[in-house]
Amino acid sequence: MQVFGPPAQWPDQDLIAFSDDLDVSMVLAAYCSGAFPMPLHESSFESVMGWWSPMRRAVLELDDLRVTRSLVKSARRYTTTVDRAFPAVLERCADPARPHGWIDDDIRRVFTQAHETGVVHSIETWDREGRLVGGLYGVSLRGLFAGESMFHDTVCGRDASKVALARLVNELRARPDGDALLDVQWQTGHLASLGASEISRADYLSRLATALAAPQTEWARMRRPGDWRLAPTC
Repeated sequence: MQVFGPPAQWPDQDLIAFSDDLDVSMVLAAYCSGAFPMPLHESSFESVMGWWSPMRRAVLELDDLRVTRSLVKSARRYTTTVDRAFPAVLERCADPARPHGWIDDDIRRVFTQAHETGVVHSIETWDREGRLVGGLYGVSLRGLFAGESMFHDTVCGRDASKVALARLVNELRARPDGDALLDVQWQTGHLASLGASEISRADYLSRLATALAAPQTEWARMRRPGDWRLAPTC
């Protein structure tokens, strides 16, 4: 279902719609259409929520993740888990003290509900003292993982968010088809340094259709205890 109408009729800009309401069904329909929510509180619009589909969409190809030797060394100090502390990860990602913070109460409410239904997942990074020092969360729909936000503790979590991302990529590579569409929304210098690249909206929508026809990622398997190792790629 194209909740915002046919993509051919979308405006040639990243913001394609706005609304006064937000619920889980609307969010999931939006992701299946190629859009995602982000608040408009600092704009002149009276509506609460903006719906975005970037003209240039950032994706991280699984084979393009850049794993440096320093990241491999950092990873040895941490352990990672899946869906063990979603509320804490969301809380840290939503910290209002973070620059350019955008996660408001509506986003937190709906994504918490989506997590409870098994559609939104988190990966956590822990240090040797058992402290949560990094993590990420996002939406998983069949062969799509749409990353929403990630964080690391600036004092004791060096590279901790990168380690969480590496664990995510490792798990997505373990899918039966060995592939997934890892959407990271907009390109930034940080994401580019990790190997993210940009594709056009049209290319993204084409790949999204393929991803949504793929098998579902098995998150129950990921949550089982296991071991994994990073190897440098650059």
